[in-house]
Amino acid sequence: MKAQKDDWYKHGWTLDIKNQSWVEDTENQVDFIIKTLRLTGKERILDLACGYGRHTLSLARKGYPVVGVDITPEYIDDARKTAKTESLNACFINSDTRAVRFENEFDVVLNLADGAIGYLETDEENLKIFDAVSHALKSGGKHFMDICNAEHAEHYFPRSNWEAGEKALALAKFEWDEKTHRMLYGGCDIPYGIPAEKPDITTGDPTRLYSIAELNSILQQRKMNIIHTFSNHYGKEASPQELQLLVYSKKQ
Repeated sequence: MKAQKDDWYKHGWTLDIKNQSWVEDTENQVDFIIKTLRLTGKERILDLACGYGRHTLSLARKGYPVVGVDITPEYIDDARKTAKTESLNACFINSDTRAVRFENEFDVVLNLADGAIGYLETDEENLKIFDAVSHALKSGGKHFMDICNAEHAEHYFPRSNWEAGEKALALAKFEWDEKTHRMLYGGCDIPYGIPAEKPDITTGDPTRLYSIAELNSILQQRKMNIIHTFSNHYGKEASPQELQLLVYSKKQ
């Protein structure tokens, strides 16, 4: 297990993630969100912890006015260049998600590929992301998050996982800190077409995970109600047997 830094989420992000296998499902993910939330094309959308804007840009290409926020300057610079090149209605802000100050401005807020949920130093700081979501949403607005399921971690960690993408084999290792409810993750990619070397995968980068019951309480305290939960972007119902947890909720 590698040494853990409380502010790990501020460092180490590069555009190399564009080559990772989980990026390949972006368009299907966006289509699933549009279908599940019954979006019409007119909704103003906020994408928190948007990375290099893969979902934000996809939505903009489909005609949605979107705003993406991310803490990594390299990601925001890349997203802005893409939006400018394609003349898209997409705005990108380089900021910690806790620092955004939107009030009743958006029809939809997204936290995808974790969306920084659970990344922060303490439980109190992590709750500030949910505050940012609630403040940004209009009454009746919709929230969609894609995170990892604490109930799965409690029952099935430690575990390893592999995924064969189009460009590389992705290997991942997961451990569980029961006391803090934090997942410890480590991973690497083995590109195709070149000699492979034995990977050294160490876990760290602690992420606070939540159960559906915890999320229900957190959201209700912010006048939001869970509408549906899934375990993938194909509509499979949420289950402790699945690591992925998708949660669709609405603000009262």
